Amino acid sequence: MQKRLFSVVIEKDKDGYFAYCPNLQGCYTQGDTYEEALENIEDAIKLHIEDRLAEHISIPKVDSVSVTAVEVAV
Repeated sequence: MQKRLFSVVIEKDKDGYFAYCPNLQGCYTQGDTYEEALENIEDAIKLHIEDRLAEHISIPKVDSVSVTAVEVAV
């Protein structure tokens, strides 16, 4: 079994946590806690990849990850 590294984003909002994988369009989930959202996005990524493999669709390869912050005046 091959292992791949995927970036995930987890954001807190008033209802809990929202998680998504930017490299896999449409791959997102939520959870009441950070840990639950993280566990759920891992499951969502696995299912997403299984579906892609079943349909003979390639899995994107992540070459680099960049996280930064920008300051915006509003």
